[in-house]
Amino acid sequence: MSIHIGDTAPDFTLFNTEKQAISLSSYHGKNVVVLFFPLAFTSTCTAELCGVRDDIGNYGKMDAEVLAISVDSLFSLGKFKEEQSLNFNLLSDFNKTASQAYDSLYDTFVLEMKGVSKRSAFLIDREGVIRYAEVLESAGDVPNLDALKEILKTL
Repeated sequence: MSIHIGDTAPDFTLFNTEKQAISLSSYHGKNVVVLFFPLAFTSTCTAELCGVRDDIGNYGKMDAEVLAISVDSLFSLGKFKEEQSLNFNLLSDFNKTASQAYDSLYDTFVLEMKGVSKRSAFLIDREGVIRYAEVLESAGDVPNLDALKEILKTL
């Protein structure tokens, strides 16, 4: 399955670090930035998410919520969120359903780990339509969030 700009975003329901079920559909009427990342506590993931943390005010000004998703357990994500003072929802895709739906899952990651989320960025508009989609093959790369924000400004 492949995700394209203009598609209706696949809905998902995942648990956040406070053990609350969060559904994409509950954000209807808001813009949503969905970020998939491979693993908590790794250098590139930490740098990417801390950059979003430091820029969260700009996302808010553009009426956008940020959801960051990995296959880590919600317990690991909770510790990661606490240590990095992340100010947006981290969601556990432990069962890999959202990562699969967004075509953002490695068959095999480093050290022969199976089923790790690819670093990806999606912008979903108020109507649930994908306006930006970037799925990276290299976990060392980061999404072009400046390009995403330029599109967000137009929504």
